[in-house]
Amino acid sequence: MSTGLVAVILIFSLPIIKTVTNHLEKQKAIKHQLIKDHLELEKLKHANFLMETEKMRLELEKELKLEDPSNKINIKM
Repeated sequence: MSTGLVAVILIFSLPIIKTVTNHLEKQKAIKHQLIKDHLELEKLKHANFLMETEKMRLELEKELKLEDPSNKINIKM
């Protein structure tokens, strides 16, 4: 009786274990994609920051040249 009960429990638990395992694998895949997307977003933010910084530096240089052409301030990054 107990051997039959164990066999029945094992037979019915295998699909449940498979379902749980598939769910966990899908969660890992989603987390992986989320991390990948977040990394790409951070790269874009950094590139945007660099472009904005360069734009502000050029605008500042232009403004300083317009105010005082004899001003010899050299701004380098």
